[in-house]
Amino acid sequence: MEVTIEKLIYGGDGLAHHDGATVFVPYVIPGEVVSIETTERKKKFVRGRTERMVSPSPERTLPPCPHFHVCGGCHYQHIPYPSQLRYKEEILRETLRRIGKIDWKSPITTHSGSPLNYRNRAQWKVRETDNSASPQIGYFRAESSALVPIETCPILSPRLEETLRAIRMMLAGAALPPSLREVEAFADSSDESILLTPSFAQMPSAAANLAAAIRSAMPWAASILFQTVSQSRMELFGPGHIEYIVNGITFRVSHFSFFQVNRFLAGEMATAVASAVGEGALALDLFAGVGLFSLPLAQSFKHVIAVESNPVAARDCEANAAANRERAGKLEIREADSLEFLRRFRETPDCIVLDPPRAGLSPEGAARIAKLAPPRIVYVSCEPSTLARDLAAFIAGGYEIASIDFFDLFPQTFHIETLVKLQRH
Repeated sequence: MEVTIEKLIYGGDGLAHHDGATVFVPYVIPGEVVSIETTERKKKFVRGRTERMVSPSPERTLPPCPHFHVCGGCHYQHIPYPSQLRYKEEILRETLRRIGKIDWKSPITTHSGSPLNYRNRAQWKVRETDNSASPQIGYFRAESSALVPIETCPILSPRLEETLRAIRMMLAGAALPPSLREVEAFADSSDESILLTPSFAQMPSAAANLAAAIRSAMPWAASILFQTVSQSRMELFGPGHIEYIVNGITFRVSHFSFFQVNRFLAGEMATAVASAVGEGALALDLFAGVGLFSLPLAQSFKHVIAVESNPVAARDCEANAAANRERAGKLEIREADSLEFLRRFRETPDCIVLDPPRAGLSPEGAARIAKLAPPRIVYVSCEPSTLARDLAAFIAGGYEIASIDFFDLFPQTFHIETLVKLQRH
């Protein structure tokens, strides 16, 4: 069928209509006319892929990656970067309107950095393929467990690109065991040292020798943690963490701790959060991680409570508070689930900062935050649909949106990071 793309939607697809059905097509641009091959059909729903470009958009550009369209990791490399930002803002506004019934007419402040070489973290799969004598490293195809071997990934930092090449060479030389299934790498703020976390079907028998061989091939691997896929066994070679500097503050980040993946915008985001929260007597930082927002908060509030359920990240947060005692002497860390913490907490803070996972808040969590009635809430979200739902709950609970910032932490992809400041009526 031949369709005209009307708009981009969250998830990376373009949307069109044909004979009463809604049609979804990836790797397109609004205004393009494409002839598609149907890959999935239901009564009012069609999914397809472009068979022939009938009328391409004048915006269309050559993607910088040879694996684009195949590996499934990126969605917008065919769109110039300024246009990616514009489309994402439109998607954010439309999602707030459709799900949250929030018709935000005011400006959205956009924060962007380099559209390439920005990722400080990568997860690669390792599998045997039919066309190769040795296991290959790469990413899975979109919605598939079929491996796409990759030689380059332009969104990775230079050090992670170098790590990818080194692992490919080790696999080609049979220097890594066939039980290797996945490798995660995280680079520090200077893009010099990395945490390396290989996962195996079975733990290697001579783990220390293998770690030495990996460090010989990759001397920048400051800490190496072997684990089985089930995480039932682990062996650590190194300190277990690296240091990441953001706005002059040094953070310890361990193998299983979460940290922002865009090496160009982490500082700008931390600054924006600090500006939005203001100052006061008490602040809560829910889903605090290693303390990226908590430590700056401690400079503006008399007392800050950081709540984090991941025990590794909570220990990192404690270490970071101790290492920055002059900055964060008023920071208290609670290792707890945020909802369980809210069920017990009775004080009224001056501000609550929250940075939940993609699932957002539970209805009870949003209700309990609104019941605490802090004058300000600062919500950092990586998922527009759950953000819209939760914002609607806060608005119903007596809050109004003061400002919205969009951080493009994931250029070339459909992902949208948003910072929303709410204030109580």
